[in-house]
Amino acid sequence: MHSRSKITVRYAETDRMGIAHHSNYPVWYEVGRSDYIKMFGTSYTEMEEAGVMTPLRNLNCHFKLPACYEDELIIRTWCTAMSAARIEFSYTVKRIEPDGSETELGYGSTEHGFVDSKTFRPCNVRKRLPDLYEKINNNIKHF
Repeated sequence: MHSRSKITVRYAETDRMGIAHHSNYPVWYEVGRSDYIKMFGTSYTEMEEAGVMTPLRNLNCHFKLPACYEDELIIRTWCTAMSAARIEFSYTVKRIEPDGSETELGYGSTEHGFVDSKTFRPCNVRKRLPDLYEKINNNIKHF
């Protein structure tokens, strides 16, 4: 199972040549992660209110083709691994072409830890948010 987040490249995200700066990809990944979590009936806000935060441990971005000003993009997001202490996501960034086809512009992954929002020490999400843990773990997409 994966989420599909639609983004239109804004002028502020581009350089003088009209090409989206590479620093936007992690922001777009975050949009995808938020939409992915919402598919399971919760949000990052609700996770944080339950005392769980997900700091970034690792980020990978691979670029194939540029995204340009006003391009309509689809960010596909899915979970590739999860344990009680960590979660990994993968992403593809595709441009929606005028004929409706999609062209892959890049892909990436992120790894996050689960930490207590007060102490920032690792926490067991399986115990803190058992329903969410079970739902996501049952929908991990392996390649």
